[in-house]
Amino acid sequence: MTDKLELNPADDAADTTRSGPTHSGFVALIGATNAGKSTLVNRLVGAKVSIVSHKVQTTRAIVRGIAIHKNAQIVFMDTPGIFKPRRRLDRAMVTTAWGGAKDADVIMLLIDSERGLKGDASTILEGLKDVPQRKILALNKIDQVRHEDLLQLAAQANEMVEFDRTFMISATNGSGCDDVMDYLAKELPEGPWYYPEDQISDLPMRQLAAEITREKLFLRLHQELPYSSHVETEKWEERKDGSVRIEQVIYVERDSQKKIALGKNGEAIKAISMASRKELSEILEQPVHLFLFVKVRENWGDDPERFREMGLEFPRS
Repeated sequence: MTDKLELNPADDAADTTRSGPTHSGFVALIGATNAGKSTLVNRLVGAKVSIVSHKVQTTRAIVRGIAIHKNAQIVFMDTPGIFKPRRRLDRAMVTTAWGGAKDADVIMLLIDSERGLKGDASTILEGLKDVPQRKILALNKIDQVRHEDLLQLAAQANEMVEFDRTFMISATNGSGCDDVMDYLAKELPEGPWYYPEDQISDLPMRQLAAEITREKLFLRLHQELPYSSHVETEKWEERKDGSVRIEQVIYVERDSQKKIALGKNGEAIKAISMASRKELSEILEQPVHLFLFVKVRENWGDDPERFREMGLEFPRS
């Protein structure tokens, strides 16, 4: 089994007889929390590479989703939502988001059209003014907002930052997404592709598996379990019968949180395990034996090792 997430070649409908120069590059998606970045990355890539939940700040590190469109390989960088940081983990996530933007060929700012420029979106626009990369704007959830309000929102954002293009999209139903892909395929620099054609993410499978379980944890307990929980894949064993045994640990900060994660008579952890195992089996195309453990690790949010595991730089102050 490969350590990277790849498409099944039998399902890959990409045209392998392309002619003309190839294009490739990195596109950083930035935005406020819950703007829909992960949903959009999954939509543009055509497969699930980033977890989605209703809980804010679900994405903690940069997740790269790789899409092929016409002659271009487009590497989307799903960054953590940008917000006013309060804790060490918050600061690491916001720093990572801006760092990803500065490393990209193109920055795509995603704005929730229903929320408009309230709160963090306005702050992000201010921060973008001095960023030299090419910038495009995508107004998301257009099916929820009147057309005249969308036009006004686009005008306000473009008054604050000079965007090369503005797109009106729905990450949920795909409206306007083909226009985004056409534009990027044409505008990214000419050059060879960075990744094999069948690879859709650079996330190691052990980390992807942990992310999937974290998603199921949030979906099941997002109103009960505090933000401070973390999942790590500790063991991954390929078995002779073609199955894989995966052991993961859910880290929480207090005994009371452990009780929530386990649930009455273990019902919560069983449901989380079942949902995660089902999705992992579909992705890996092999039987999965998943074993989840819940451990208390006080103040794990101040542990440099946990930050390295998440792909974040540990803030020293």
